[in-house]
Amino acid sequence: MIKVDKIIPGGQSIATLEDGKKIFFWNALPGETVTDYIITKNKSHYIEAIANQINNSSAHRVVPKDECFLSTSPWQNMDYKYELQTKRELVVEIFREHNINISTPPIFTDDRDYFYRNKMEYSLYYDNEKATIFPAFHTRGSHRKIPIANSSIERPELFAKATEIINGLNARHEEARKYQSLLLRCNQTGEVSGGLFENGKPHPTFKNLTDTILGYQYSYSPNGFFQINLPVYELALKEIQKHITTDEVLDLYAGVGTIGLSVARPHKLTLVESDKLAFREQAKNITAEDIPERGSARYSAGHPWRRDDRTRVQSGNILGLLAKAEDVLSYISPSATTILDPPRAGCDTKLINRLLEVTPPKIIYLSCNPATQARDVSALLQKYQIDTVKTFNFFPRTPHIENLIILSLK
Repeated sequence: MIKVDKIIPGGQSIATLEDGKKIFFWNALPGETVTDYIITKNKSHYIEAIANQINNSSAHRVVPKDECFLSTSPWQNMDYKYELQTKRELVVEIFREHNINISTPPIFTDDRDYFYRNKMEYSLYYDNEKATIFPAFHTRGSHRKIPIANSSIERPELFAKATEIINGLNARHEEARKYQSLLLRCNQTGEVSGGLFENGKPHPTFKNLTDTILGYQYSYSPNGFFQINLPVYELALKEIQKHITTDEVLDLYAGVGTIGLSVARPHKLTLVESDKLAFREQAKNITAEDIPERGSARYSAGHPWRRDDRTRVQSGNILGLLAKAEDVLSYISPSATTILDPPRAGCDTKLINRLLEVTPPKIIYLSCNPATQARDVSALLQKYQIDTVKTFNFFPRTPHIENLIILSLK
């Protein structure tokens, strides 16, 4: 029997074996005793496993909605109040590891802990006995696929459309191995776009979707980057908007532009993004121009975008740049509020050093990885102080945490 100690950043629970080796569990909560488990990774200094049998279940344990929960949303096994409490404590612990003491208010949520995802990618599983294709996910810790009959993490429109498409494949007696996956996305009104990816063929171009965020309309590709949980994302944007107090705003790692364009559109605004596909969508959102996709008839016919595959687009007071954040350091200004929303790896050291050199009046740092955020903030505290810490539950029933830090000059 193995007594579980606590949940750690990353979402697993940790315990210690008799020989001192650490074991990281999915499907085990603090205080529980694991009597049987399946090992998914066995290294010299640690083991990763899935708890299969539990004694003295935690008071916070609940029955998951989905049999496939470990594949999609492994925190379905705890009550939602405990999830929010745990995430709040993890953020404080992560920052404390970097010698930063913070206090956080209750996590911001719209209290919708299921049926919130607006994007889902399904694998296809062929059941030989039934000669039928089923939607599937990969088993956590392996490449094995498990067929699913229901999934509660995504919006119902997505699973309904997936079922419809797969029923069509079965009616035509298609083979599952022909397809890589099925990608679907829906907007807030429930309109669904996306489709099948065939093995060995380029990914198709799907119909763009549109959504309204803080009163502004955005166009985005179903297979591009866009926020998964728009209602909670809007809560974060409203908080960010409160801290835009300068005439100039620089939005780094801007993606398709939804942060800067939603909270600072009337300002002198510069948006920087390094991904070409995201920048193309950003350009549409800046100019309201329907830029054709590469390879389409309009693109080939000589649309202006084609002439130089533009790395710069401007409309009035708004400038968009296709570049890495650390390659446009000259745009950091002592008079511009700077917004950071980097990938999980956090900010490049050159960028942090430039911020400390130029000292913009305020830094707004939204992060999907509090660990790298704490590392970056630790460096910035040489010249900045933390004004606000707010955590948002963008991904209920998962360990993922979105954290917002507002920094001002000391």
